[in-house]
Amino acid sequence: MQDDRCPYVIDRTGSDILAEAARLRELGPAVRVELPGGVSAWSITSYALARRLFADPRVVKDPRRYWPAFINGEIGDDWPLISWVKMDSMTLVDGEDHRRLRGLVAPDFGPRRIEAQRPLVERIVADLLDRLAEHPADRPVDLRANFAAPLPAQMICELFGVPEEARPEVLRGLELAVDTTLPPEEAAANVAHWQVALRELAAAKRAAPADDMTSRLVQAHDRQGLLSESELVGSLFNVLGAGSETVMNLLTKAVVALLTHPDQRELVAAGRASWSDVIEETLRAEAPIAQLPLRFAAEDIEVDGVTIDRGSPILICLAAAGRDPARYGASAEAFDLTRPDKDHLSFGYGAHFCVGAALARLEASVALPALFERFPALALAVPPAELAPPGTFIMNGLRALPVYLTGRPTG
Repeated sequence: MQDDRCPYVIDRTGSDILAEAARLRELGPAVRVELPGGVSAWSITSYALARRLFADPRVVKDPRRYWPAFINGEIGDDWPLISWVKMDSMTLVDGEDHRRLRGLVAPDFGPRRIEAQRPLVERIVADLLDRLAEHPADRPVDLRANFAAPLPAQMICELFGVPEEARPEVLRGLELAVDTTLPPEEAAANVAHWQVALRELAAAKRAAPADDMTSRLVQAHDRQGLLSESELVGSLFNVLGAGSETVMNLLTKAVVALLTHPDQRELVAAGRASWSDVIEETLRAEAPIAQLPLRFAAEDIEVDGVTIDRGSPILICLAAAGRDPARYGASAEAFDLTRPDKDHLSFGYGAHFCVGAALARLEASVALPALFERFPALALAVPPAELAPPGTFIMNGLRALPVYLTGRPTG
């Protein structure tokens, strides 16, 4: 059992997400950890315990009611994870408030509404592939920057009606929100930045409403009084952010998995495994969010021989839970498209299950087969060990994904 007096210090740079997840899992299903700024928290590494706590009413989301350090002002705007507790949105509330705020965006993410967006996804993917094809065949191209990142960013900006000229500022703020290496002053500046950028977006839609999600949220605030101004801004940040970084990680990790497991790639090519298998196995083995912040213990919670004390922050280590041998057996670490049990928690579980799950699956189901059909000789341009992490312990992604589109050049 882990010594509670000596918490595991999370690597804020996320230098080896899967190795750290494995180490945490070795320490137990619930591990006391130290976050940036010396903040003490718990990381849940067991699949079974994570699923249980996702649905446990004693595990709550609102730091303003349940986190003493936040209530007492010990957690300032310069804390690197401040965006995860500062957003006044459905991700920070429970019960009726959560149902109210989720109900304002959920209809736009229903399966039928999302399936209707398939032509838009296909157009964006086709355009990105055409641009990739213009790249010199003998030079590596960054697939993250030129395909995996712009697809979900463009898609979510289209759905929310973010004007072209506003996208760089809006997206920059979202990217910095998951960077856990930011100096305190930059973290604080980013909080102010995204608040301004999203208030300007809301003001633009107030002046010129359109058929998009931002306009509907503005209308729900202005005409119906269904959410406050801060909830409007927080909801925009929450859904815009969740709809871009996570899908980008899913795409890059799926590509790397196939390029480094030629036997699995051949299963797909031969029709013995589906692209849905690729997507779900990637979500299990390479959870796009490595450490999901933050929940709080509303009371002391006894779990597997330890006590998560009242008021403690809780992270769900999806990178560990997705490879838990207690759930997936001795082969839990392997990327195996034929695995019969690919169930995972990468979209969460219970009341806070990811509202954008259908959109993420749609984007991946269009992008991945189109990419490999267009560039069947796709190959990594560097050894897998040289693929650098993006500088965060929250996300499981890559800083860049250099590839050769038509195979490695000879000579």
